[in-house]
Amino acid sequence: MTIRRSILILFSVLLISVAFTACKISYSFTGASIAPNVKTFTVSYFPNRARLVNPNLSQQFTDGLQEKLIRQTSLNQIQEDGDLEFSGQVTDYEVRPMNIQEGDLAAQNRLTVTIKVKFVNNKDHEQDWEKTFTAYEDFDSNNSLSTVEESLVPEIIKKLTDDIFNASIANW
Repeated sequence: MTIRRSILILFSVLLISVAFTACKISYSFTGASIAPNVKTFTVSYFPNRARLVNPNLSQQFTDGLQEKLIRQTSLNQIQEDGDLEFSGQVTDYEVRPMNIQEGDLAAQNRLTVTIKVKFVNNKDHEQDWEKTFTAYEDFDSNNSLSTVEESLVPEIIKKLTDDIFNASIANW
């Protein structure tokens, strides 16, 4: 009787393990859902095509997106032809007055960055897309852009990379 029971338990464990491994999608605490056949990613350099150019923005954004994918997925970064490919360009970088007060003076200014992104999933082209992402930060109009730019740009890049990650990897 114990041999029969042991065989039954072994068969049950085998059946359960086969059932759980038959269909697999990877999930993580970051909200990423990556098919198991996706192993690599490529992030191309995002050139700055905006009228107002921050000379460091393209490299900072490209690095920020690469770091986001490395930190929050188990994918390996390669130089070209990744399973997932990100490319695009900075299309706008502008400062606009906000909260106009008495005397037509702005109480705040808004730094806005717009990025056009092309996402290609070489394992499932039905997930490919091209989208535009915009993020901004407001700052006191008593400050010049040059004095606040160094602190605002990383915050804007974080917002943009979060949005791009959510649209591509987390499928939001």
